[in-house]
Amino acid sequence: MLDSMLPGWGHRPSAFPLIVILSIALAVSSCRKSENPNPNPPGPTPVTITPPPDLGFYVVGYMPSYRDPDAIPDQKFRMCNVVNYAFAAVASSGDITIANPGRLTVVADKARRNGAKAFLSINGSTANWAQMASTAAGRNYFIRQVMGALRANNLNGVDIDWEFPSTADGTSATFTSLMQELGDSCHVNAKCKYAGSYRDAITAELLQGDKVDFYNIMAYDDFSTTAPFRQHSDFTLAQTSLNYWVNTRGMPRKRAILGLPAYGRPSGITQTGTTLAYSAILAQNGSPLSDSATVSVTGFNSYTIYYNGQPTIKRKSMLAKSLANGIMLWEKGQDANDAYSLLKAACDTLGRSY
Repeated sequence: MLDSMLPGWGHRPSAFPLIVILSIALAVSSCRKSENPNPNPPGPTPVTITPPPDLGFYVVGYMPSYRDPDAIPDQKFRMCNVVNYAFAAVASSGDITIANPGRLTVVADKARRNGAKAFLSINGSTANWAQMASTAAGRNYFIRQVMGALRANNLNGVDIDWEFPSTADGTSATFTSLMQELGDSCHVNAKCKYAGSYRDAITAELLQGDKVDFYNIMAYDDFSTTAPFRQHSDFTLAQTSLNYWVNTRGMPRKRAILGLPAYGRPSGITQTGTTLAYSAILAQNGSPLSDSATVSVTGFNSYTIYYNGQPTIKRKSMLAKSLANGIMLWEKGQDANDAYSLLKAACDTLGRSY
Protein backbone atom coordinates (compact mmCIF):
# COMPACT_ATOMS: atom_id res chain seq x y z
CA MET A 1 0.00 0.00 0.00
CA LEU A 2 1.31 3.43 -0.89
CA ASP A 3 1.85 5.96 1.86
CA SER A 4 1.67 8.98 -0.41
CA MET A 5 -0.54 8.72 -3.46
CA LEU A 6 -0.13 10.49 -6.76
CA PRO A 7 -3.03 12.63 -8.03
CA GLY A 8 -6.05 10.50 -8.78
CA TRP A 9 -4.25 7.28 -7.81
CA GLY A 10 -5.53 5.84 -4.59
CA HIS A 11 -6.19 2.46 -3.07
CA ARG A 12 -9.34 0.75 -1.93
CA PRO A 13 -10.88 -2.69 -2.48
CA SER A 14 -11.88 -1.58 -5.97
CA ALA A 15 -9.57 0.79 -7.80
CA PHE A 16 -10.23 2.70 -11.00
CA PRO A 17 -13.13 0.54 -12.17
CA LEU A 18 -13.75 -0.18 -15.81
CA ILE A 19 -17.46 -0.21 -16.55
CA VAL A 20 -19.27 -1.99 -19.33
CA ILE A 21 -22.93 -1.30 -20.01
CA LEU A 22 -24.50 -4.18 -21.89
CA SER A 23 -27.93 -4.39 -23.52
CA ILE A 24 -28.86 -7.58 -25.32
CA ALA A 25 -31.94 -8.21 -27.44
CA LEU A 26 -32.80 -11.50 -29.07
CA ALA A 27 -35.58 -12.00 -31.61
CA VAL A 28 -36.58 -15.43 -32.91
CA SER A 29 -38.84 -16.15 -35.87
CA SER A 30 -39.70 -19.22 -37.92
CA CYS A 31 -41.86 -20.30 -40.89
CA ARG A 32 -43.65 -23.52 -41.84
CA LYS A 33 -42.64 -25.51 -44.89
CA SER A 34 -46.01 -24.73 -46.49
CA GLU A 35 -45.26 -21.02 -46.37
CA ASN A 36 -43.68 -19.39 -49.38
CA PRO A 37 -40.52 -17.68 -48.10
CA ASN A 38 -39.08 -14.68 -49.86
CA PRO A 39 -37.04 -16.10 -52.76
CA ASN A 40 -34.58 -13.25 -52.35
CA PRO A 41 -34.14 -12.91 -48.60
CA PRO A 42 -32.16 -9.95 -47.40
CA GLY A 43 -28.56 -10.52 -46.40
CA PRO A 44 -27.41 -10.45 -42.80
CA THR A 45 -27.64 -7.15 -40.99
CA PRO A 46 -24.21 -5.50 -41.00
CA VAL A 47 -22.51 -5.51 -37.63
CA THR A 48 -21.26 -2.14 -36.43
CA ILE A 49 -19.10 -1.42 -33.41
CA THR A 50 -20.28 1.88 -31.99
CA PRO A 51 -20.57 3.24 -28.44
CA PRO A 52 -24.17 3.79 -27.32
CA PRO A 53 -25.60 7.03 -25.94
CA ASP A 54 -24.33 7.78 -22.45
CA LEU A 55 -26.37 8.08 -19.27
CA GLY A 56 -25.85 11.80 -18.85
CA PHE A 57 -24.34 12.87 -15.52
CA TYR A 58 -23.22 9.69 -13.77
CA VAL A 59 -23.92 8.91 -10.12
CA VAL A 60 -22.20 5.60 -9.38
CA GLY A 61 -22.50 3.73 -6.09
CA TYR A 62 -20.93 0.45 -4.97
CA MET A 63 -22.68 -2.35 -3.05
CA PRO A 64 -20.18 -4.89 -1.64
CA SER A 65 -21.30 -8.51 -1.39
CA TYR A 66 -20.94 -8.37 2.41
CA ARG A 67 -23.55 -5.58 2.74
CA ASP A 68 -27.20 -6.39 3.32
CA PRO A 69 -29.12 -4.61 0.53
CA ASP A 70 -32.25 -4.60 2.70
CA ALA A 71 -30.41 -2.26 5.08
CA ILE A 72 -30.08 0.35 2.30
CA PRO A 73 -33.28 2.33 1.61
CA ASP A 74 -34.73 2.29 -1.90
CA GLN A 75 -34.22 6.03 -1.99
CA LYS A 76 -30.44 5.54 -1.84
CA PHE A 77 -30.70 3.34 -4.93
CA ARG A 78 -32.78 5.96 -6.73
CA MET A 79 -30.03 8.50 -6.11
CA CYS A 80 -27.73 6.51 -8.45
CA ASN A 81 -28.02 5.65 -12.10
CA VAL A 82 -25.33 2.95 -11.81
CA VAL A 83 -25.00 0.42 -8.95
CA ASN A 84 -21.90 -1.82 -8.92
CA TYR A 85 -22.10 -5.15 -7.08
CA ALA A 86 -18.66 -5.98 -5.68
CA PHE A 87 -17.21 -8.49 -6.26
CA ALA A 88 -16.68 -11.43 -8.52
CA ALA A 89 -13.12 -12.80 -8.65
CA VAL A 90 -11.12 -13.66 -11.75
CA ALA A 91 -8.94 -16.77 -11.87
CA SER A 92 -5.77 -17.06 -13.94
CA SER A 93 -7.75 -19.26 -16.33
CA GLY A 94 -10.25 -16.45 -16.99
CA ASP A 95 -13.06 -18.06 -15.02
CA ILE A 96 -15.00 -15.77 -12.67
CA THR A 97 -16.61 -16.60 -9.33
CA ILE A 98 -19.36 -14.33 -7.99
CA ALA A 99 -19.35 -13.75 -4.24
CA ASN A 100 -22.76 -14.45 -2.70
CA PRO A 101 -24.61 -14.78 -6.02
CA GLY A 102 -27.99 -14.79 -4.30
CA ARG A 103 -27.30 -11.34 -2.94
CA LEU A 104 -26.28 -10.16 -6.41
CA THR A 105 -29.80 -11.02 -7.57
CA VAL A 106 -31.33 -8.97 -4.76
CA VAL A 107 -29.08 -5.96 -5.43
CA ALA A 108 -29.67 -6.07 -9.18
CA ASP A 109 -33.44 -6.31 -8.76
CA LYS A 110 -33.45 -3.45 -6.26
CA ALA A 111 -31.34 -1.30 -8.58
CA ARG A 112 -33.64 -1.90 -11.55
CA ARG A 113 -36.79 -1.25 -9.53
CA ASN A 114 -35.36 2.12 -8.62
CA GLY A 115 -34.25 3.16 -12.09
CA ALA A 116 -30.53 2.31 -11.84
CA LYS A 117 -28.34 0.12 -14.02
CA ALA A 118 -26.95 -2.99 -12.28
CA PHE A 119 -23.27 -3.86 -12.80
CA LEU A 120 -20.99 -6.69 -11.72
CA SER A 121 -17.60 -5.61 -10.38
CA ILE A 122 -14.76 -8.09 -10.97
CA ASN A 123 -11.50 -8.07 -9.03
CA GLY A 124 -8.73 -10.59 -8.38
CA SER A 125 -5.02 -10.85 -7.73
CA THR A 126 -2.55 -9.01 -9.94
CA ALA A 127 -1.04 -12.37 -10.89
CA ASN A 128 -4.39 -13.77 -12.03
CA TRP A 129 -5.19 -10.69 -14.12
CA ALA A 130 -1.75 -10.75 -15.72
CA GLN A 131 -1.88 -14.46 -16.54
CA MET A 132 -5.39 -14.30 -17.97
CA ALA A 133 -4.66 -11.28 -20.17
CA SER A 134 -1.26 -12.45 -21.38
CA THR A 135 -2.68 -14.33 -24.36
CA ALA A 136 -5.41 -13.65 -26.89
CA ALA A 137 -7.02 -16.98 -26.00
CA GLY A 138 -7.07 -16.10 -22.31
CA ARG A 139 -8.64 -12.70 -22.95
CA ASN A 140 -11.23 -14.19 -25.27
CA TYR A 141 -12.20 -16.83 -22.72
CA PHE A 142 -12.53 -14.24 -19.95
CA ILE A 143 -14.70 -11.97 -22.10
CA ARG A 144 -16.99 -14.89 -22.90
CA GLN A 145 -17.31 -15.67 -19.18
CA VAL A 146 -18.14 -12.02 -18.46
CA MET A 147 -20.80 -11.85 -21.16
CA GLY A 148 -22.28 -15.12 -19.96
CA ALA A 149 -22.48 -13.85 -16.38
CA LEU A 150 -24.18 -10.64 -17.48
CA ARG A 151 -26.80 -12.53 -19.48
CA ALA A 152 -27.37 -15.17 -16.80
CA ASN A 153 -27.92 -12.55 -14.12
CA ASN A 154 -29.77 -10.04 -16.31
CA LEU A 155 -27.18 -7.35 -15.58
CA ASN A 156 -26.43 -4.11 -17.42
CA GLY A 157 -22.67 -4.06 -17.19
CA VAL A 158 -19.36 -5.06 -15.71
CA ASP A 159 -16.81 -3.18 -13.60
CA ILE A 160 -13.21 -4.37 -14.11
CA ASP A 161 -10.93 -3.97 -11.07
CA TRP A 162 -7.39 -4.97 -12.06
CA GLU A 163 -4.98 -3.76 -9.37
CA PHE A 164 -2.73 -2.78 -11.03
CA PRO A 165 -1.52 -3.07 -14.63
CA SER A 166 1.65 -1.08 -15.21
CA THR A 167 4.12 0.06 -17.82
CA ALA A 168 6.88 -1.29 -15.56
CA ASP A 169 6.08 -4.96 -16.19
CA GLY A 170 4.44 -4.75 -19.60
CA THR A 171 0.93 -5.49 -18.35
CA SER A 172 -0.12 -2.09 -19.64
CA ALA A 173 -0.03 -3.58 -23.14
CA THR A 174 -2.15 -6.60 -22.27
CA PHE A 175 -4.50 -4.39 -20.25
CA THR A 176 -4.98 -2.20 -23.32
CA SER A 177 -5.65 -5.26 -25.48
CA LEU A 178 -8.15 -6.60 -22.95
CA MET A 179 -10.03 -3.30 -22.80
CA GLN A 180 -10.12 -2.92 -26.57
CA GLU A 181 -11.34 -6.47 -27.11
CA LEU A 182 -13.89 -6.17 -24.34
CA GLY A 183 -15.11 -2.91 -25.85
CA ASP A 184 -15.40 -4.42 -29.32
CA SER A 185 -17.33 -7.38 -27.93
CA CYS A 186 -19.76 -5.15 -26.08
CA HIS A 187 -20.11 -2.24 -28.48
CA VAL A 188 -21.73 -4.33 -31.21
CA ASN A 189 -24.53 -2.28 -32.76
CA ALA A 190 -24.21 0.35 -30.04
CA LYS A 191 -25.59 -2.02 -27.43
CA CYS A 192 -23.19 -1.38 -24.55
CA LYS A 193 -20.39 0.74 -23.19
CA TYR A 194 -17.49 0.52 -20.83
CA ALA A 195 -15.03 2.77 -19.10
CA GLY A 196 -11.96 2.59 -16.94
CA SER A 197 -8.89 4.27 -15.62
CA TYR A 198 -5.48 3.02 -14.49
CA ARG A 199 -2.86 5.72 -14.15
CA ASP A 200 0.21 3.88 -15.44
CA ALA A 201 -1.52 1.61 -17.89
CA ILE A 202 -4.01 3.87 -19.61
CA THR A 203 -2.78 5.03 -23.00
CA ALA A 204 -3.63 8.00 -25.17
CA GLU A 205 -5.18 5.45 -27.54
CA LEU A 206 -7.71 4.51 -24.86
CA LEU A 207 -8.17 8.06 -23.62
CA GLN A 208 -8.92 9.59 -27.00
CA GLY A 209 -10.44 6.54 -28.69
CA ASP A 210 -14.04 5.38 -28.61
CA LYS A 211 -13.46 2.16 -26.64
CA VAL A 212 -13.80 3.84 -23.26
CA ASP A 213 -16.88 5.85 -22.34
CA PHE A 214 -16.13 7.12 -18.85
CA TYR A 215 -13.47 6.90 -16.18
CA ASN A 216 -13.89 6.65 -12.40
CA ILE A 217 -11.11 8.72 -10.82
CA MET A 218 -10.21 7.71 -7.25
CA ALA A 219 -9.48 11.06 -5.64
CA TYR A 220 -9.02 9.61 -2.16
CA ASP A 221 -6.68 7.44 -0.03
CA ASP A 222 -3.89 10.03 -0.18
CA PHE A 223 -2.85 9.06 3.34
CA SER A 224 0.40 8.67 5.30
CA THR A 225 1.20 6.26 8.12
CA THR A 226 4.05 8.49 9.30
CA ALA A 227 2.98 12.11 8.76
CA PRO A 228 0.24 13.41 11.10
CA PHE A 229 -2.65 15.74 10.24
CA ARG A 230 -3.05 14.54 6.66
CA GLN A 231 -6.51 14.54 5.07
CA HIS A 232 -6.74 11.59 2.67
CA SER A 233 -9.35 13.19 0.39
CA ASP A 234 -9.44 16.95 0.58
CA PHE A 235 -10.90 19.32 -2.00
CA THR A 236 -7.45 20.13 -3.38
CA LEU A 237 -6.86 16.46 -4.25
CA ALA A 238 -10.11 16.43 -6.22
CA GLN A 239 -9.01 19.53 -8.13
CA THR A 240 -5.52 18.13 -8.75
CA SER A 241 -6.90 14.79 -9.93
CA LEU A 242 -9.34 16.28 -12.42
CA ASN A 243 -6.70 18.72 -13.66
CA TYR A 244 -4.25 15.87 -14.23
CA TRP A 245 -6.62 13.59 -16.10
CA VAL A 246 -8.61 16.18 -18.05
CA ASN A 247 -6.02 18.87 -18.75
CA THR A 248 -2.65 17.09 -18.59
CA ARG A 249 -3.66 13.69 -19.95
CA GLY A 250 -6.41 14.89 -22.26
CA MET A 251 -9.29 12.84 -20.90
CA PRO A 252 -12.54 14.18 -22.42
CA ARG A 253 -14.52 15.96 -19.73
CA LYS A 254 -17.65 13.96 -20.56
CA ARG A 255 -15.80 10.77 -19.53
CA ALA A 256 -14.39 11.99 -16.20
CA ILE A 257 -16.13 10.74 -13.03
CA LEU A 258 -14.92 12.05 -9.65
CA GLY A 259 -14.61 9.50 -6.86
CA LEU A 260 -15.89 10.37 -3.36
CA PRO A 261 -15.20 8.47 -0.10
CA ALA A 262 -17.87 7.50 2.43
CA TYR A 263 -15.27 6.60 5.05
CA GLY A 264 -12.46 8.16 7.04
CA ARG A 265 -8.77 7.46 7.63
CA PRO A 266 -6.36 8.51 10.39
CA SER A 267 -2.93 9.96 9.66
CA GLY A 268 0.46 9.14 11.13
CA ILE A 269 -0.62 5.73 12.40
CA THR A 270 -1.47 2.33 10.94
CA GLN A 271 -4.51 2.08 8.73
CA THR A 272 -5.27 -1.45 9.92
CA GLY A 273 -8.32 -1.41 12.13
CA THR A 274 -8.40 2.38 12.37
CA THR A 275 -10.41 3.39 9.31
CA LEU A 276 -14.11 3.94 9.89
CA ALA A 277 -17.27 4.28 7.82
CA TYR A 278 -18.77 7.76 7.69
CA SER A 279 -21.84 6.43 9.53
CA ALA A 280 -19.61 4.98 12.28
CA ILE A 281 -17.85 8.34 12.66
CA LEU A 282 -21.20 10.05 13.12
CA ALA A 283 -22.11 7.42 15.72
CA GLN A 284 -19.06 8.59 17.73
CA ASN A 285 -20.33 12.18 17.67
CA GLY A 286 -18.50 13.17 14.51
CA SER A 287 -20.15 16.09 12.77
CA PRO A 288 -21.63 15.85 9.25
CA LEU A 289 -20.47 19.47 8.84
CA SER A 290 -16.81 18.71 9.59
CA ASP A 291 -13.99 16.79 7.89
CA SER A 292 -12.34 15.43 11.05
CA ALA A 293 -13.36 13.94 14.38
CA THR A 294 -11.88 12.31 17.48
CA VAL A 295 -12.76 8.63 17.63
CA SER A 296 -11.72 5.44 19.39
CA VAL A 297 -11.57 1.78 18.37
CA THR A 298 -10.17 -1.27 20.11
CA GLY A 299 -6.48 -0.61 20.74
CA PHE A 300 -6.58 3.03 19.63
CA ASN A 301 -8.05 5.68 21.89
CA SER A 302 -8.94 9.28 21.00
CA TYR A 303 -7.23 9.62 17.64
CA THR A 304 -8.14 12.00 14.83
CA ILE A 305 -9.84 10.59 11.76
CA TYR A 306 -10.23 12.52 8.51
CA TYR A 307 -13.25 12.18 6.23
CA ASN A 308 -15.54 14.19 3.96
CA GLY A 309 -18.51 15.85 5.60
CA GLN A 310 -21.49 17.16 3.70
CA PRO A 311 -20.03 20.61 2.89
CA THR A 312 -16.96 19.08 1.24
CA ILE A 313 -19.06 16.54 -0.66
CA LYS A 314 -21.22 19.40 -1.93
CA ARG A 315 -18.16 21.36 -3.09
CA LYS A 316 -16.76 18.31 -4.84
CA SER A 317 -20.09 17.61 -6.50
CA MET A 318 -20.17 21.13 -7.92
CA LEU A 319 -16.57 20.70 -9.04
CA ALA A 320 -17.55 17.50 -10.85
CA LYS A 321 -20.52 19.25 -12.42
CA SER A 322 -18.33 22.06 -13.74
CA LEU A 323 -15.23 20.09 -14.77
CA ALA A 324 -16.38 16.48 -15.21
CA ASN A 325 -19.47 14.38 -15.89
CA GLY A 326 -20.26 12.43 -12.75
CA ILE A 327 -19.46 11.27 -9.24
CA MET A 328 -18.74 7.83 -7.79
CA LEU A 329 -19.14 6.79 -4.12
CA TRP A 330 -17.32 3.99 -2.31
CA GLU A 331 -19.61 2.73 -0.85
CA LYS A 332 -23.33 2.74 -0.04
CA GLY A 333 -23.08 0.72 3.15
CA GLN A 334 -20.65 3.21 4.74
CA ASP A 335 -22.87 6.22 4.16
CA ALA A 336 -25.56 7.43 6.54
CA ASN A 337 -29.16 6.67 5.58
CA ASP A 338 -30.76 9.81 6.99
CA ALA A 339 -30.54 13.55 6.42
CA TYR A 340 -26.77 13.37 7.01
CA SER A 341 -26.19 11.12 3.99
CA LEU A 342 -23.28 12.12 1.76
CA LEU A 343 -24.98 10.75 -1.33
CA LYS A 344 -28.09 12.78 -0.49
CA ALA A 345 -25.95 15.91 -0.06
CA ALA A 346 -24.40 15.31 -3.48
CA CYS A 347 -27.72 14.70 -5.24
CA ASP A 348 -29.37 17.69 -3.59
CA THR A 349 -26.48 19.90 -4.70
CA LEU A 350 -26.64 18.54 -8.24
CA GLY A 351 -30.42 18.94 -8.41
CA ARG A 352 -30.88 15.21 -8.98
CA SER A 353 -34.38 14.01 -8.13
CA TYR A 354 -34.87 10.79 -6.20
